[in-house]
Amino acid sequence: MCLILVGIHCYLGLHVLRRGVIFVDLSLAQVASLGSSVAILFHLEHHTAGSYFMSLAFTLLAALYFAWAKKFEKRISQEVLIALVYAFSSSLVILVVNMMAHGSEHIKEILIGKILWVSWADVTMTAIIYSLVALIHYVFRKQIMKATHNKSNENNVWWDFVFYALFGVVITSSVGMAGILLVFSFLVVPALISMQFSNKLSTQLFLGWGIGIILSLVGMVLSYKLDLPAGAILVVVFTSIPLIFLPVIMRSKS
Repeated sequence: MCLILVGIHCYLGLHVLRRGVIFVDLSLAQVASLGSSVAILFHLEHHTAGSYFMSLAFTLLAALYFAWAKKFEKRISQEVLIALVYAFSSSLVILVVNMMAHGSEHIKEILIGKILWVSWADVTMTAIIYSLVALIHYVFRKQIMKATHNKSNENNVWWDFVFYALFGVVITSSVGMAGILLVFSFLVVPALISMQFSNKLSTQLFLGWGIGIILSLVGMVLSYKLDLPAGAILVVVFTSIPLIFLPVIMRSKS
């Protein structure tokens, strides 16, 4: 599952970093978790089709809002709106889980997920969903890349929505298994490091995949050897690398 998550999130991370909306992942992930929390409140079992589509509906609504708001980016930074949506949905999650008997356990799963307990059925379904998303990205890569680079495109808002909607589909699937923090790590860290070594998208992508796979293996081995929660140790491994080594890389470049 880690390898599948790295595969799609590294590519999306390269888009996110180019767009300059670093925390859109956290924001959409929090909106997705709000949807799953509301689903549980309405007695829809966690990790069922009903819960998934409720979460997806919330995420697509946020995606539509971000795509629409980009038209006003010169007046209001998207990062500000992303932060507001994150704070709004985070607070609503707390209010919703406060009405549940096992709210604290749900909050913990939202943050670090259940990556250690995924089944082969989860892996298969996730692989199918992400393959479809990747196929759409490949077919419409020129239009989506133009929207990412904010080049002139008469259907810019539409392609922004396509990007955010596909992003939302991925996030909705990822959050339930990996949690918000790990999804963010998969998205940003491999893409961020690979962009320091190359300006070419294909090279960045292959470098990012390699980095993500290695860090995933290191995190899982440490989790097993030290008997630590897999989600939490993976986040620590992923985020520690740029914190430690990026200053060294940037200094060597300067």
